[in-house]
Amino acid sequence: MNTAEIRQAYQAARTQGLRARDAAEHIGLSEGAALAAHLGTHEQATRTVALRPDWLELLKSLQPCGPLLALTRNRSVVHEKTGVYEKLSAQNQVGLALGKEIDLRLFFKQWHAGMAVTELNPDSDKPASSSLQFFDRNGVAVHKIFLREGSDRAAWQAVLAQWQDPLAAAPVFEPPATAEPKAAEPVVDAPAFAQAWAEMSDVHQFFPLLREFGVERQHGLRLVEGRFTRRVAHGSVRQMLMEAAFDDTPIMAFVGSSGCIQIHSGPIKRVEPLEMRGQVWLNVLDPGFNLHLREDHIGDVWVVEKPSSDGTISSLEVFDAHGDLMALFFGARKPGKPELTEWRHLLAHLSGAEEGASA
Repeated sequence: MNTAEIRQAYQAARTQGLRARDAAEHIGLSEGAALAAHLGTHEQATRTVALRPDWLELLKSLQPCGPLLALTRNRSVVHEKTGVYEKLSAQNQVGLALGKEIDLRLFFKQWHAGMAVTELNPDSDKPASSSLQFFDRNGVAVHKIFLREGSDRAAWQAVLAQWQDPLAAAPVFEPPATAEPKAAEPVVDAPAFAQAWAEMSDVHQFFPLLREFGVERQHGLRLVEGRFTRRVAHGSVRQMLMEAAFDDTPIMAFVGSSGCIQIHSGPIKRVEPLEMRGQVWLNVLDPGFNLHLREDHIGDVWVVEKPSSDGTISSLEVFDAHGDLMALFFGARKPGKPELTEWRHLLAHLSGAEEGASA
């Protein structure tokens, strides 16, 4: 397809009600490639302008805009959080946003291109959608930022004027590499791995531990199954969210793309499952925080315990059928504080995987 044909096909898919990512896949393109075709002057409802690639400074410039919607997603989970972009810093291509509401871990090495995106509303009486969207080299979105009703529109326009580059060439994206068959798991000294796990004093030592023994995340969980980890039923995610909402137990919800991890910390209130078009979604629909998780994508769920100087830190880790991490959940806590007893009790009575499968 040429550029004009891409625009027409993408617009037709959007008109059918497909979300941006799904509309791009529907026409055989990555989302980044589909949006890159909308640079320049044309009559379609979606219009884009390239952004200058100084990502940290761009994000820092957003603070005067007030509350914005931050969106980070992967194939199975969408995490939306409304708040102010503040307290941003970076070192060696790894960034942090430590605002009251917007809490991000940013991996700028994966940020290949950014675009300002305007999408006209079919109802001409309603304002257009305006956003900043960032993509990896395969055209997969790593992070998106949307203007909200409570945002400062003048400040937002100033950001666009500062960072848009109308003369820039359209970004070029690479097709994703062909998925290689997963290699056999390496032979590991399981007792040594378990001992090293037991000696952790900080949850951030977990990734160095995996690297030291050359294992991927779920392999590591299996190596200490029965001591520090246990499999629980697929329905445990729904049960956990429902009980946390009912008991007002504050949680932390982590969802990551290749270039960003987005975190919600606090209570949740409204949890609603939804089955539609053969898909099963588990939704948190709260003011300022939305989570949309494809429950039918769940492959494995684990309760994981990691030693720390603050005591045991427990998490619920959710993987899809391909073994990719969908989301992580913790009890809300601050460094130096022990884990919430209510969170630990909630995880303790989740059904085991076999028990849940036979229920």
